[in-house]
Amino acid sequence: MFRACLAAAALVLTATVGVAAPAHAAPTPPAFYTPPTTLPAANGALVRTEPLPLALSLPGITGPLPGRATRLMYRSTDSTGAAVAVTGAYIEPTAPWWGGGARPLVAVAPGTLGQGDHCSASLGLQYPIVLTPDTVSVGYEILAIYRLLVRGVAVVVTDYVGLGTPNLMHTYVNRIDGGRALLDAVRAARALPDTSLTARSPVGLYGYSQGGGATAAAAELQPGYAPDVRLAGTYAGAPPADLAEVTAGIDGTDLAGALGFAVNGFLQSEPALRPVLDRHLNAAGRTALARLATMCVGDAIFAYGSTRSTAWTVDGRSLIDVARSEPVVRAVFAKQRIGTGRPAGPVRIATGVTDNLVPHRQARTLAVDWCRLGGDVTYEAVILPELGRALLNHFAPLLTDQEPAISWLVDRLAGRWTLSNCWSMPIQP
Repeated sequence: MFRACLAAAALVLTATVGVAAPAHAAPTPPAFYTPPTTLPAANGALVRTEPLPLALSLPGITGPLPGRATRLMYRSTDSTGAAVAVTGAYIEPTAPWWGGGARPLVAVAPGTLGQGDHCSASLGLQYPIVLTPDTVSVGYEILAIYRLLVRGVAVVVTDYVGLGTPNLMHTYVNRIDGGRALLDAVRAARALPDTSLTARSPVGLYGYSQGGGATAAAAELQPGYAPDVRLAGTYAGAPPADLAEVTAGIDGTDLAGALGFAVNGFLQSEPALRPVLDRHLNAAGRTALARLATMCVGDAIFAYGSTRSTAWTVDGRSLIDVARSEPVVRAVFAKQRIGTGRPAGPVRIATGVTDNLVPHRQARTLAVDWCRLGGDVTYEAVILPELGRALLNHFAPLLTDQEPAISWLVDRLAGRWTLSNCWSMPIQP
């Protein structure tokens, strides 16, 4: 099943960009990704930069994405309050911006890419398709990035906390880490010399799945964490707003390995979880976590697709059943809930009605919660047929809704008004 999804993503990538990449050995992050011992004092401050090659190629065909890329390392602050180095990339478009005013900037929050350092989005721009015996990776975010660049929109992409930088676990679906890393990516892009961005450049956020959770979190965090980053619009596609429901949704599916990504990340940011996991994980569970810590999402689907977490616990309970029985874990879920603060600026939430991997209901509830708080919310139910597998039900709306989502976001960047449809949503999703 993953081979079908991988082939679909690769074909769409090829058709959209016009070229595709050959198989490479799994790329090793260069020395650039190793942080220095001392970081700047300000969040979003640049640590270092270097040119980032964007060329994609097949034998006899060569062509770049329509822009000039720079690899970034910048400072952020994680959920524990510690200063962290985060990597990413900025792409200066070759196309003009026709929307009026200064060229806008969109910060792209990638969807699930994995937990190994070689899975980062910035490396994915350089190596869009990696198919080897060791790893499987498709840089599917290139589709959205391309659509933004051809409209003359500058793009900055974050690698999140720990994805790319060695000796630090990627804190997968941690809303605070993800939201802050995204907002600080905007600051880092603004600090770059020799770009067409100005102080008047409007800012938008784009993300789907893990990325939708990060953009949604950033929209909530912006007023307190980054008041200098004013948001013209935020797209949050299929956001994992309630991790308890999402944990239950992905268990036993093609993306079951993402449970390991999440556990690994929260063991780093929430040390109080360690004794809980020590009590409940069996040898198979510990082995799975160790292996998943170095895998990309494709590897995890091949290795752990359809695995049930009951195989990872000493008493045969699922991880969500364990979580519900442990107050420490319930407290972490509560702290990670998105929807408790009013989002800054207009937000578009879209979710597939048949999505049972990142369940439609909890994403729809986020829209309702934000409406209750007075948010400027546009909610879009993506209506598609049931496709038989949870991964396909989750992946299909990414492709079918991407053009409408980007068009909505570009309208906000151009200063066009939007009308919230909160009035049309009943209290019960």
